[in-house]
Amino acid sequence: MVTTAPVLVGVLAVQGDVREHVAALERSGAAVRRVRRPEELEGLDGLVVPGGESTTIDRLARIFGLHEPVRALVRAGLPVYGSCAGMIQLADQILDGHAEQQTFGGIDMTVRRNAFGRQVDSFEAGLVVPALLEPERPFPAVFIRAPRVEHHGPGVQVLARVDDAVVAVRQGNLLATSFHPEVSGDDRVHQLFVRICCAHHAAVRPTVATAS
Repeated sequence: MVTTAPVLVGVLAVQGDVREHVAALERSGAAVRRVRRPEELEGLDGLVVPGGESTTIDRLARIFGLHEPVRALVRAGLPVYGSCAGMIQLADQILDGHAEQQTFGGIDMTVRRNAFGRQVDSFEAGLVVPALLEPERPFPAVFIRAPRVEHHGPGVQVLARVDDAVVAVRQGNLLATSFHPEVSGDDRVHQLFVRICCAHHAAVRPTVATAS
């Protein structure tokens, strides 16, 4: 019998909703590794940059020596998903960021930090996202000090909007949402990302075969 090992997805674990993303990925069928050091990026089929505080994630990623290795993996085509602060980290340009703030980049978009207001302005919206399984069922998207996409290039696929605001995008193997699916109890965004990781794995790695 031939079986295929689950894809291995890392979660950047310097700050933010790490535990919630780990649980959602595991429920979606992935093996998961928390990433705090550059050597823990080795062998991953994908990486999640969680929601949290984007300036803190940026600062700690640079302190821990993760910034340049993650940028290199993004450029090399590794699937990466960013939620909320993670969306900011995947943007090529940011608005209302701190003067020294840097991003991993990769998605041809300009993102505005805290575009929907402060913590007290948090809200939930049912989004229609055709790229997800059961697209007819609205996704319960939770927005907390959320960014939004102000501009994007022609290679960026818009996956969802709130009113006129772009809040979910994909460019190649890169996926980003303004909202926090990891706290919604609905795993369909993580399932989409695991499918992207599986396709990448199948393209670049040999099938793992075991006898039984």
